[in-house]
Amino acid sequence: MRILEFGDEPADSMAPYLAVDRTEPRHECWVTGHMVAGLDGTAAIGGKVDALSTDVDQKLFRQMRQIADVVLVGAETVRREGYGLVRLSDYAKAQRQALGKPPTPPIAVVTGSLQLDWSKKLFTHAPEYAPTTVITAASVDPERLAEAKRHAPVIIAGQQRVEPAAALQALADRGHKVVLCEGGPTLLGEFVTAGRLDELCLSIAPLIGGDNLPVILTPQGIEISHFNLQNVMAEEHTLFLRYEATREEG
Repeated sequence: MRILEFGDEPADSMAPYLAVDRTEPRHECWVTGHMVAGLDGTAAIGGKVDALSTDVDQKLFRQMRQIADVVLVGAETVRREGYGLVRLSDYAKAQRQALGKPPTPPIAVVTGSLQLDWSKKLFTHAPEYAPTTVITAASVDPERLAEAKRHAPVIIAGQQRVEPAAALQALADRGHKVVLCEGGPTLLGEFVTAGRLDELCLSIAPLIGGDNLPVILTPQGIEISHFNLQNVMAEEHTLFLRYEATREEG
């Protein structure tokens, strides 16, 4: 056991995250989960993450999108949080373009029902270089599917439900090698269950008493996943942890 003490403040809080080598995923592409929890493990307050997240965490949440080729999010989170388009600083955009990436990554929404508000800016104002994509299953209602295709590119990934491996392969085929999954807990749990979570960036907010909802919701009886702690940072009583999945030898 070691005592961790506060050290020097980094010149750029994103530096530890940008320095990570994400070029060798275990499967189709590298999947990073980014979540926030209270001290009691809760993932929301009153159904929303904003009430749980501190100002420092919200800033990092926006900045972390710089690492992504695509931002993946579940439809329920889109509805609850009022998701908008990705916004990055001019400096972050320039850094991405220097790496041959578009200024901002697109958002991909996972939905089994296609019950989405197509009038939202998430769909109507997405830039041509980063259109908002919808990922769904083949069993979805045909009329809703036809409506969805009028508003966004649609990926079919699975028959009865969206299959994580199929969804990630489709994204990888489109050149999206780094996927930033922003939840919610059910979607992230499906990626953990499928063994597809390579990295977890977890912010611990100094709060207790939120909803009875864990950061990652997995079914009973799944194989235990192991992670190694890679980075620890703190600011204004909020703790920022970065874990990577343990790679089995051979």
